[in-house]
Amino acid sequence: MLPQTHEMPELSVIMPAYNEELFLEEAIQSILGQSFSDFQLTIVNDNSTDGTQKIIERFVQSDPRVSCIQNTTNLGPAKSRNLAIDGTNTPFIAFMDADDIAVSTRFEKQLAFLRKNPTIGVCGSWSIVFGDKKAVLSNDVDHEKIKVGFLSHCAVHNPTVMLRRSSLGALRFDEKMMVGEDYSLYSQLIATAKFHNLPEKLMYYRWHQNNISQTRITALHASELAIRSKQLSNLGIRPEDPNLQNYIYTVSLKRRQSQESTIKTIRCGQRLLELNRDLAYFDQKILEKHIHTVLIRTIRNTAKYNRSFLKYLKNESGFFAKMPKVDFVVLFLKSFFN
Repeated sequence: MLPQTHEMPELSVIMPAYNEELFLEEAIQSILGQSFSDFQLTIVNDNSTDGTQKIIERFVQSDPRVSCIQNTTNLGPAKSRNLAIDGTNTPFIAFMDADDIAVSTRFEKQLAFLRKNPTIGVCGSWSIVFGDKKAVLSNDVDHEKIKVGFLSHCAVHNPTVMLRRSSLGALRFDEKMMVGEDYSLYSQLIATAKFHNLPEKLMYYRWHQNNISQTRITALHASELAIRSKQLSNLGIRPEDPNLQNYIYTVSLKRRQSQESTIKTIRCGQRLLELNRDLAYFDQKILEKHIHTVLIRTIRNTAKYNRSFLKYLKNESGFFAKMPKVDFVVLFLKSFFN
């Protein structure tokens, strides 16, 4: 399909790039080879020091759909994406990373879904991980499950996202975060927009040693804690709450907690469910399933067991009857013989 010739394309594609000369050409080709062609591709060169700019210039000269923003200093992916967002005005925006490969029907399928479902503001998909690691990245499909999923992880894969500009509004990627800026944005956006993940593998996600989430693990963990804290504020849990950490552990597993911390986490989980019954921010059944799953795993991974802890689990926690029988046997043995 040849590119459309009317002045305003329907879709903007935004791709930040920093020192991506090894993979950039393949990423760009996967976009230019899409079955849907009515788009503009904006590549933001984030002050690369390798051959990235030469590769971009070659595509700018050969395809009128490609343009470049060249940063004079390294601004990071959040600021780079925001610059491109603010420089476009198409009704739809798609994100792409400079080291990944999009399946040729990605845009066609996502646009078809968004056109058919005007109440959906954000559409992601599943991905195939390749390179140094092989896997499939699959997230929940439906909005209410995705919304609860954000309590523990970024429940959409950013390089697969296509969204409506009208849904994005004034929200942007968090430029204060070194990593996790996508998690921060979408966990806020889901309060006002409906999400959906197509259960199709429309992206090849390249796993290699320079993946930003691998090289900045400490910063990522700090960002995730801050984002989960903001999510819990929707249920009235304030950042200054002395039990904030245990509320976070209720929705995102923390292994090897002490008995005292596990008990506190269980009580925080029960409190969150009570708050949500009144506020109805999350689907109650989905939230209950999520919290119960995390708490059962928390009990299973508690650092140490004894008879008093077993007694609490049986008589007060409310979770003993929900646990698989094999866990009951393990807990019993550990409590009496540790």
